[in-house]
Formats: sequence, C-alpha cells, structure tokens
Amino acid sequence: MADSKQNMECFIFIFGMFFFISTSVMHVNGIGANWGTQSSHPLSPSVVVRMLRENGIQKVKLFDADYNTLSALSGTNIEVMVGIPNDMLSTLASSSKAADKWVSENVTQHLNNKVNIRYVAVANEPFLATYNGTFLRTTFPALQNIQNSLIKAGHANAVKATVPSNADVYASSGGPSTGDFRTDIHDYMIQIVKFLSDNGAPFTVNIYPFISLYTDPDFPVEYAFFDGNATPVTDGSTSYYNMFDANYDTLVWALQKNGFGNMPIIVGEIGWPTDGDMNANVKLAQRFNQGFMSHIANGKGTPMRPGPIDAYLFSLIDEDQKSIQPGNFERHWGVFTYDGLPKYQLNLGTTNLGSLVPAKGVQYEQRQWCVLKPSVKLDDSRIAPSVSYACARADCTSLGYETSCGNLDAQGNISYAFNSYYQIQDQVDEACKFDGLGAVTKSDPSRDTCRFGIMIVPEESGSEPRFHVPGIVSCIISISILFLTMY
Repeated sequence: MADSKQNMECFIFIFGMFFFISTSVMHVNGIGANWGTQSSHPLSPSVVVRMLRENGIQKVKLFDADYNTLSALSGTNIEVMVGIPNDMLSTLASSSKAADKWVSENVTQHLNNKVNIRYVAVANEPFLATYNGTFLRTTFPALQNIQNSLIKAGHANAVKATVPSNADVYASSGGPSTGDFRTDIHDYMIQIVKFLSDNGAPFTVNIYPFISLYTDPDFPVEYAFFDGNATPVTDGSTSYYNMFDANYDTLVWALQKNGFGNMPIIVGEIGWPTDGDMNANVKLAQRFNQGFMSHIANGKGTPMRPGPIDAYLFSLIDEDQKSIQPGNFERHWGVFTYDGLPKYQLNLGTTNLGSLVPAKGVQYEQRQWCVLKPSVKLDDSRIAPSVSYACARADCTSLGYETSCGNLDAQGNISYAFNSYYQIQDQVDEACKFDGLGAVTKSDPSRDTCRFGIMIVPEESGSEPRFHVPGIVSCIISISILFLTMY
C-alpha cells in the first residue's frame, strides 16, 4: 500500500511538472523496441514487460523465442516478432519436421497462451558482407520451411515470416534512384523478396547512420541527424537532408525496379549507442533518437514512400555480453541502462508524461564496490595482468578515448575494471582479491559521467532484496534526467 501511494505521488508530481514544461505531446503510429538479452544479469521478463507497457511501447522484436520472455508477454496485446538465431538456419533449412516443431513450440503454444505474435524473424542480418556467404545456402530454405509450417498450423494469415537484413544488401551508385540489391546476391535477394511478397510478408531492414559515421571518417556528421542542417543530397528533383530517408528510399527504388514497388517495409533496427566510441554518447544518442521520433511523428514518410513508418528502436536495454567485434559500442545501444534507468529524456509520443518511465521493482546487490587499494603503487607488476583478467571476463567498454569513463586517472581505470568483474561475480569476496590489490569500499567511486555500477540481484537467486530502488527514488531519477537534458 505504501509503495502504491508513493508511485501515485510520483505520478502526480511528474505530471504536474510536465503540465508546465510541455504543452504538447507527439503522436506517432507506434514505435517498437528491440529486446535483447545478452546480459550477465538481465532484468526479469516481468519487469521488462511492465516497463514496455508503462512506456506505451506496443511492439517488441526479440532475437529468439525464449519461453519465459514470451510467457511474460501473454495477455498484454503487445505485438511480438519472435526470432530464429542464425545458428538454427541449417537445421530448419534441412528439415521440414524441425520447422514444424519450432512453429509448434514457439508460435502455436504461445498464440494459445494469448501472446500476440505477428512476425517470425528468420535469421538476423544473414547476408552481412562480413559473413562471407556463410548463411546464403540456408536462409531461403529455412524461410520456406518456416512459412510452410505456419501455413500447416493455420497461422499464415496472422503471422508473417520475414528476414531482417542489414542495409548493406542494397546499394546505389549515385542517389537513391540508382538503388538496387547488391550485385553478388542480387538474384538470391529477388528470390527471397518474391517469396515474401507471395506470402504477404514485409521486407525488414536495419538502418544505422551511426555505423556509417563509425566506419567512414569522411561521412558528413550532420547528415546522420534530422535537424535539417546537412548539405542535401540531390537526386533528380528530390533533395535528401538526412541519411535515413536516402537509405530507406534506396531500398524502395531497389524493390520498385525489380517489380515489388508496393511491398511493405519494416525498419527492424534503428538507434544510436551511448558509449564505447567517441561518437557514441548520451548527447548524440538523444539527438538522433528524438530526431527520428519527431521525423516520423507526422506520418509523412519519405519522398518515395509517403505514410507512416513501421520501426523498432535499437535497443531497449544495454547488454554487457554482446560481442564487441564490431566495436565497443555494441554493449551500449539501450535507451535504458542494464538496470532499467532511462539514459536521457526521450519522448516516444506514447504517453502523456513525454519521457521514459524507469523499471520498477529492481533489486540490487549491496551498495559496495571493488577498487584498487590506495596504498598500491601504480607500477606494481601485478596490476596489468589483473586488469586484463578482469576486463576479459567483465565489461570495460566504457573505458577509452572520449567514452563515459575516458577521463578517469590510472587508479580510476584499474578500479573500474576491478569493480566490473566484482559486480558480474555477484560481489563474492574472492572476486575482489586480485592478488591482494583490491579492496571493497562503501564509498561510491562514480564521478562525472562515469558510473561504477552495482549489479542487480539475479532473478534465479530467490534471495531477499538487499538494495531496492523504491518508486519515489525512481521518480527523482526521472525528474533529474528531465532537467539535466533540458538545461
């Protein structure tokens, strides 16, 4: 009862603040979110589903078909895209029985349990040039088998199979109007596109202006955003002031010139990371994501495809176990931190509050951190191997040039590495030994933009909460984020 009262007071207070601060709320067709779970300590599905609902997010894209995740979505009416990982393609491509079983267990069972499954994502970006054709022979047969299984199960009208592809499956030699599918996979892509079209399924594409900026030092920075400050790219009589519209319309042209001009398009992933690279920070992420939301809010679409855009933000929550092969930023795409706190003000146009609502009921480990003992000299030969050990098993992607913890001194860097390992190991005493270099402290070593985290209590532990963020604290956090980003 006390928690309910606090939550109500928090709601009234925030609502009152926004009444004076903002007189309008964006209205969009409904934004989706990618929910990834490659985390050492993921939030429980029930907490995430509540967060989705309280933020008015009505569509979610998953990368697998985890039973507990889907069960938590039961009865919510949130539209769900379930995923088939790339490593399952070979099995599903070679066996129709395997596809039947997958659909039975991961679609039929959950539809019967009132999960609103609308799409099956067969693979994830299987045609990336960096995969060197690894999945070329298995993606289409797997798609065919899954589609046939959906038909046999009676789901074909309600559930559509699609193949989320990276935007590198098409290219242009000039403006968007020269767009076509990549030469080396052209015929294969047309085969897939025709199959999708024949079954009333959409083409799903992931578009990332950040990656263009990351990989090309000559990429015009302003062209990544939606402020209208970029030098436009002219394509015939059409001017493009941002990369998203140009990229999206390149796909539209590619579909059109191959006979599929009316095919629906889903933007499966779009977003901006907040750490791990000089261009990955809260300021630019807020600028990009809010710019995108405002850009699609009026439903006018792009020059070649007027109308509402169906899109899923990437991503909902940070994932500290994602591969960093593409870059350290990979673990920092979330609009929420690993523990469900909003990173910045973002108006999704889905609630009257106009900003993100934090996760509720998050349970933390004790308020303590592992740091380098102040008495240890920095030239101690034990330090380097200890830091290497910690970072190899934890997450040090916030350390580096122009990252959130890039201004730490040597002792701070070492302490950050130690604490990251200590927290991932659930604060067990042994995890702060480091050959006698580490010490546990009750004093928070966080400074400026660098947050020394405290890990959340693993859901399966069944332990009583040791440190809990109640509703009123979450309220204060939300208001703090609002004013910090506004001023």
